[in-house]
Amino acid sequence: MASVTTYCRICEPLCGLEATVEDGTVVRIRPDEEHPLSKGFACPKGVAMTEVQNDPDRVLHPLRRRPDGEFERVSWDEALGGIAARLNALRREHGGSSIGWYFGNPATFSYSHPLWLNGFMAALKSPHLYSAGSQDVNNRFAASALLYGAPVLVPIPDLKRTDLLLMLGANPLVSHGSLITAPRIREDLSAIVARGGRVVVADPRRTETARAYEHLPVRPDGDAWLLLSMLHVIFEEGLQDRDACTRQASGADELRALANGFPPEETEARSGVPAATVRELARDLARAERAVVYGRTGTCLGRHGTLTAFLIDAVTLVTGNLDRPGGAVFGAAPLWLDQILRLSGLASYGKARSRVGGYPDILGTFPAGVMAEEITTPGPGRLRALIVSGGNPALSVPGGEALGRALDELDLLVTIDLYVTDTGRKADYVLPATTFLEREDLPLPFLQNHLTPYVTWTEPVVAPRGEARQEWEIIDALARRMGIGVGAFPLQRLAHRLGVRPSPRSLVDALLRTGPAGDWYGLRRLIGKGGGLSGGLSGGLSLRRLRKAPHGVVLAEHQPTGRLRRRILHKDKRVHLAPPEIAAEVRRLAGAPEPPDGFPLRLIGLREMRSHNSWMHNSPALMRGGRVQAARISPKDAAAHGIEDGAPCRITSPHGSIELPALVTGEMTEGTVAVPHGWGHRGGWRTANAAGGANVNVLASPDPADLEPLAGMAWLNGVPIRIGPA
Repeated sequence: MASVTTYCRICEPLCGLEATVEDGTVVRIRPDEEHPLSKGFACPKGVAMTEVQNDPDRVLHPLRRRPDGEFERVSWDEALGGIAARLNALRREHGGSSIGWYFGNPATFSYSHPLWLNGFMAALKSPHLYSAGSQDVNNRFAASALLYGAPVLVPIPDLKRTDLLLMLGANPLVSHGSLITAPRIREDLSAIVARGGRVVVADPRRTETARAYEHLPVRPDGDAWLLLSMLHVIFEEGLQDRDACTRQASGADELRALANGFPPEETEARSGVPAATVRELARDLARAERAVVYGRTGTCLGRHGTLTAFLIDAVTLVTGNLDRPGGAVFGAAPLWLDQILRLSGLASYGKARSRVGGYPDILGTFPAGVMAEEITTPGPGRLRALIVSGGNPALSVPGGEALGRALDELDLLVTIDLYVTDTGRKADYVLPATTFLEREDLPLPFLQNHLTPYVTWTEPVVAPRGEARQEWEIIDALARRMGIGVGAFPLQRLAHRLGVRPSPRSLVDALLRTGPAGDWYGLRRLIGKGGGLSGGLSGGLSLRRLRKAPHGVVLAEHQPTGRLRRRILHKDKRVHLAPPEIAAEVRRLAGAPEPPDGFPLRLIGLREMRSHNSWMHNSPALMRGGRVQAARISPKDAAAHGIEDGAPCRITSPHGSIELPALVTGEMTEGTVAVPHGWGHRGGWRTANAAGGANVNVLASPDPADLEPLAGMAWLNGVPIRIGPA
């Protein structure tokens, strides 16, 4: 037996893991006690990864659909040759813009997968790139583009130094944090209270985090109303930090005028927060020595997600807490991440518009909510072939039934995954991908999100099972057969066409070595500038040196502050507090119609400790104990609508209906029903299928016109519903 150090790539804490390997097989996974940040912590999902790794339902060989609809095993040459031939035929007849790609959340946790798929799509000159971000986070990037001119410039709450944290739509005791990498986030939150501070959790549900700290009940999709009313109080009472508004921003007066129409006495019916509570909280935020506002997925999925994300930063700035210790800080990476994203063309917002709906691109991707219409709408640029990697849009995209019908119209559908998912069962080819235990990795997308500056590298724990391949290897081999160059940068694509094909490993080594903490190929040591790096890496970073630090390297105690001005991309180097797009959104909010009659309740989602979106329901360890998907409802609402605890209920929206058991619980605010997503499997995974449940996104609108306008975000929170016994 051997013990191999690695790190988890399921969710954003990236906790350290120790894998026990026997005869080339992972037999056990435990938390890494020596990891400098997670310090022996890992959640049940990371520990259960052994079962995913060794799952008998995993796809281990390329599969091709037969004429009778069943799959047959084929060789990699047959699969890639067949796919390349069909894609090239489509290119000849309809152009590269007829080919699309959708990548899911797991793709983001690989350093090589996103770089290669983006390079592949750039080589095709296709706009049809979609991601799970439009069901999760894209509005945050849109808000950053409007605020700072840089969509990837996302602040993180400085939990270790703050005195007051207002958290909206986040449940980090279950999710372990999002857009922040803090493996022991429960300890960070509790430390705020222990040093005399406060953690206030605004949520329609009394979540696990809200129970541990102060719960501020809000109405679903009421966050923008709450934040604007807080700004109203801050400006009305002269509580704004005038120096910060003058020094850091433009548009403070215009923002004040926008907030003027939202006094808390008039917004409480929409926000669900009493006016007196709003005023007290606004004063506390403004007067605290160090305070920060933080919001995540719950704030992203309503009708005004980009406005909400924008206002979160605006409140933080106006109270003098942006880019300062204990407030919202901007993480620094040990390589030139901002510049890399810009050079690769990925740090974009509104550079292009979708053919259907005219939605702006975000980081080069369009909203997944338009994919069905892009497939079915005739005309130039119609989507005719789709590759799906590490994603399951049939379950995760709103209007899944409409998308499912559209997928059947494609000339070619290919999935690259661990399983035959609900999407994969419709595919022409299913290609076996590696798990994160079977590939090397660097947490490239998360280097700026670390609360404590940190970098790590891992080698594969074991060799790939069966014929599984890393996604970048599949993309590279497919590009060879299609005769196109693929790579993250234009020069790399040119090199590929000339037969020079650097690996992701060599690329990332060059980026590390030439970065701000790099060894500069020995020059840093030569000129005697060690960069203050710990872990014995005073000569600077390189891949070779990271491999000698199996538990990673802590680069500093805290993220730096006072550097915002040099990172803003607006020409005036100021935060823009009132761009016209936001002014229009505030007007749209003020004129928002009342919900339709006959749907008196509002639907929200929730995270579960032993689930991660739609891909971990096939682990027996995570599903034990008779786990079922249930609709959480308050006792008062249950009584009013004839719902009994544990009994089947039927939930109906203007767009569809589902049936599932009810869970009557005092954690729900009145008028709100919560249902977890990612259930209702019909793929090639037996445990997941047997778990039952329903695809809650059937209740969401499939109409592209119902997407949030500034980011194309799916409308999944605050959906009008009614409920009754099944």
